[in-house]
Amino acid sequence: MTTTTTTVTAGLLAGKVAFVTGAGRGIGAAAARLFAREGARVLLAARTEDELKSVAEDIRAAGGVADHVRCDLADAASVRAAVDRAVELHGRLDVAFNNGATIAPPGPLDEAEEADLDHVYAVNLKGTWLAMAAEVKAIRATAGAGAILNTSSVGSLMGNPELPAYAAMKRAVNSLTASAAVTYGPENIRVNAIAPGTTLTEMLHAWDAVSPGVIDGLNARTPLGRAADPLEIAQAAAWLLSDRASYVTGAVVPVDGGMLA
Repeated sequence: MTTTTTTVTAGLLAGKVAFVTGAGRGIGAAAARLFAREGARVLLAARTEDELKSVAEDIRAAGGVADHVRCDLADAASVRAAVDRAVELHGRLDVAFNNGATIAPPGPLDEAEEADLDHVYAVNLKGTWLAMAAEVKAIRATAGAGAILNTSSVGSLMGNPELPAYAAMKRAVNSLTASAAVTYGPENIRVNAIAPGTTLTEMLHAWDAVSPGVIDGLNARTPLGRAADPLEIAQAAAWLLSDRASYVTGAVVPVDGGMLA
């Protein structure tokens, strides 16, 4: 008699409570859907409630657990309330993906409007700082250990003449990630960043509309010869937030099709 044993592998994020910013579209929406498929209970956060509601409904229709909360990363109280909502709903926070971001109109830095620079700073850097501070407190008070992942950019690791403010804030996020990894590592809270390359998001298409040929030019600089689907970036995010990346902290991981090779 032959006995067949079937092994069921738990999802990467099984049992985790996950908080995702910028979750209404692009990489954030792909990550929210993937995290739910991988077993997480997900709280989606962004400014546009209609988009959040649609993604959350898709997740629930597929059998996942998802809720949403409106969150403006440029507003400290809004950020703290969104993180607190995850704890209110599920009693804990295990992992957080700080993905929400904005860009300024492309062009050289001497032509940039100061108001645009201030907005990119408020969302991309200060917003990440505020979210991380709230997430550390929530993880420490509930799960006791966990992981935080920030979305940086391949553009933060090279000169970026078209998007100088965006790249500068993302490079600062890299520094913030490293500092937090050192600070919170002794508490078993890991902090990493991913640096996506060319990714087919609404933000990229908007840039290409203003500067025609941008996507083709970036693809020509990429050894894989194409842009990423947002899900491909989300796959890297899920692994870095999972226990399978338990010895990875303080890293900025390029997910760029080889652009930096």
